[in-house]
Amino acid sequence: MTHLVRRAAAALAGLALLTLSGCAGDPPDPATRPATDGSGHDVGVQLFSWTWDAIADECTSTLGPAGYAWVLTSPPQEHVLGEPWWTAYQPVSYELESRLGTREQLSAMIATCHEAGVDVRVDAVVNHMTGQDAPGTGWAGSSYEHYAYPGLWAPDDFHHCGLTANDDIAVYLDRAQVQTCELLNLADLDTGNPQVRERLTAYLQDLLSLGVDGFRIDAAKHIAADDLAAILAPLPDDVAIMQEVIRGSAEPITPQEYVPLGQVYEFTYGKELAGMLAGSPGLALELGQAAARYVPSDDAIVFVENHDTERNGSTLSYQDGPTDALASVLMLAGAYGTPQVYSGYAFTDTDTGPRQDADGRVLDATCVADPAPTTPVTDGDWVCQHRWPQVAGMVGWRGVAGDAPVVDTGPRATRSLWVGVGVRSSSSTPVTTSWSRR
Repeated sequence: MTHLVRRAAAALAGLALLTLSGCAGDPPDPATRPATDGSGHDVGVQLFSWTWDAIADECTSTLGPAGYAWVLTSPPQEHVLGEPWWTAYQPVSYELESRLGTREQLSAMIATCHEAGVDVRVDAVVNHMTGQDAPGTGWAGSSYEHYAYPGLWAPDDFHHCGLTANDDIAVYLDRAQVQTCELLNLADLDTGNPQVRERLTAYLQDLLSLGVDGFRIDAAKHIAADDLAAILAPLPDDVAIMQEVIRGSAEPITPQEYVPLGQVYEFTYGKELAGMLAGSPGLALELGQAAARYVPSDDAIVFVENHDTERNGSTLSYQDGPTDALASVLMLAGAYGTPQVYSGYAFTDTDTGPRQDADGRVLDATCVADPAPTTPVTDGDWVCQHRWPQVAGMVGWRGVAGDAPVVDTGPRATRSLWVGVGVRSSSSTPVTTSWSRR
């Protein structure tokens, strides 16, 4: 038997019955959630490429009632024009105008989500600007050149590393290249420059003025930890920080360097979880426990997939159907890290962006009435993984379990697993969610 300890010790009270080929499940009785002390209310969801209006509606209709604690949005700043999803990750200015909505719509969404009990965290691109060699005009009409953004940045505000033939990163074992050369031709900001730091801080503070609760720092690995610390230092202490630092074999830059600044995404978790599901799913509950290759649990954001990994094949994706759902179930049942559920759209071409109107505005996301891992989807359809009954049910289950310990696990039937957690309130009502083979 496996013994996993959380912060509180108590007797057995709930069971989650999990199978490798799970196809069906029901959320726990809403009357039993969330935990009265909020200890299990920690799950976030990345609504990738969702518009501000659609997120507002989802906070009210689904996220709040299901027990999600926070939502992560796509980048909100002005960006280059084009259909692909990655245009959002090439800033032109820090005006809060994008194909996902206006500043006013963003502000209204934040207020609506707060009313529903859901915090809002924003994907912040502060490492670089565009990767376009030719001059252009951004979404909100701002003109730009690769290293010149009128009223914002001049050529001297960028790193020009001079370490490779084209200034692009060539060797990830070289710290200087990773943090001063360009990632795929993206103009790399000189974050060691005090004026650059101040302007980036001002962008984050502008978002905070609208009520944003935290940030995902995109490409944090490509910003020296000391530089990022200086950018974040003026922000209030209660702002949630989640940093994208991808661990690489033998690379000198590690997630541990960034832990003093906030939480980091533990990419190793999703990669190893995918491999475990083919053999011993019970071991997934131990992922991250006392492992030197992981950051401490309190410092980790864990995920099954995100917008990058579902495209590069390093983790599971919606295309794995029930296995993808099971991975999320195990993540939500486990004790390691803060879980982030992912929800995106179907695609064949990995560059393809979300569905847009004739003017390039992203269309509001719509979910079918009862989305499930086996629901057929075609390119552009919103998959709505966060609404899958297995996933939404486990968000509620986690909310009831709170900090109660996982006291035991064991086999229940062929290719199945049960998880028992300790009592965390005076209620003796068991919370049971099951998935059966079909």
